[in-house]
Amino acid sequence: MPETPPLHPLPPTPASKLPRVGTTIFTVMSQLAAEHQAVNLGQGFPDFAVPARLVDELDKTMRAGHNQYPPMTGIPALRQAIADKTGRCYGWRPDVDAGITVTSGASEAIFDAVHAVVHPGEEVIVLDPCYDCYEPAIELAGARAMHVPLDPLTFAPDWGLVRAAITAKTRMLLINSPHNPSGAMLDAGDMAAIADLLRGTGIFLLSDEVYEHIVFDGARHESVLRYPELRERAFVVSSFGKTYHCTGWKLGYCIAPPALSAEFRKVHQYNTFCSFAPAQHAFAAMIQAEPEHYEQLGAFYEAKRDRFREQLLSTRLKPLPVPGGYFQLVDYSAVSDLDDLAFCRWLTTEHGVAAIPLSPFYENPPPGQRLARLCFAKNEATLDAAIQRLRKL
Repeated sequence: MPETPPLHPLPPTPASKLPRVGTTIFTVMSQLAAEHQAVNLGQGFPDFAVPARLVDELDKTMRAGHNQYPPMTGIPALRQAIADKTGRCYGWRPDVDAGITVTSGASEAIFDAVHAVVHPGEEVIVLDPCYDCYEPAIELAGARAMHVPLDPLTFAPDWGLVRAAITAKTRMLLINSPHNPSGAMLDAGDMAAIADLLRGTGIFLLSDEVYEHIVFDGARHESVLRYPELRERAFVVSSFGKTYHCTGWKLGYCIAPPALSAEFRKVHQYNTFCSFAPAQHAFAAMIQAEPEHYEQLGAFYEAKRDRFREQLLSTRLKPLPVPGGYFQLVDYSAVSDLDDLAFCRWLTTEHGVAAIPLSPFYENPPPGQRLARLCFAKNEATLDAAIQRLRKL
């Protein structure tokens, strides 16, 4: 007799669309930090207060009833505020209605931009080390990430290597300045080199500028929006969470030419459709009322960088230069010869300080690299507690 089939057959095993992706290193290290009561300098979030006006405006707008779906592209007042701010910062004002889209954080904007214009079988050039959300967005579009390494010491790009990576399949170049994880910044010469690379091609540019206001030592953030030749082919992504110390609110935006924004919005409307309505009203009020917040953000974090760097000099960790952003890379080779994953795990479990290894940011990490990333977007008490433990290494 034939066997009776089971009443409840097992469901099919899915073929993963992201077979190389597991739990992010940020989640892994934060969980490990919690388990061992470690000072968490790993995941990049501030542990100090959101600006008081922003909290007040959020409370006010929720009580006023702005709790339902906002317009898909973002409320008009916020798009107006973004346009005004962009004009003040970069000398060019985007189209309020057709060039600005509010998103559920910068990560959503990056995903939407990739899926708006990148097709299966095409290629996107990324510069290693790079943030871990880039490649999954590319792979889910059926495309391939082409990794071009930055200088392992300075994290500067070699545009000759980028040019060599361009093929007939190249659809997009993805850049990030100030850079996560290194803090390195692109300068005007880099912008000219990018323009030269892309001139006469059909390659789009995706510029991740979430740390745009966290720049130090009198430097100027060279936004793609400053350069007409570049912004005509670019998606430029920004983050309210990074600028206003509220990463959990998950609100960002993308500025792009009208034709690109139209394609971007096709993805956005079926991805999240819209983003946290009360926060949109709060940010619109905050941007207009207190421009000094983002204007002084660099000085605010520069003081933290300098204090933390001075403290690190009393440890066996060697701090690398930090031109922008709120991460400090340290060379730990004087402490240990462990690889960076093992070192960060050991540092968390045995010495009570959580850091992020650099190797997850690479396709092929440089051999023998002994670097870890620490976040200094923290209260002084948090950083002091970490330094006290690091001095014992």
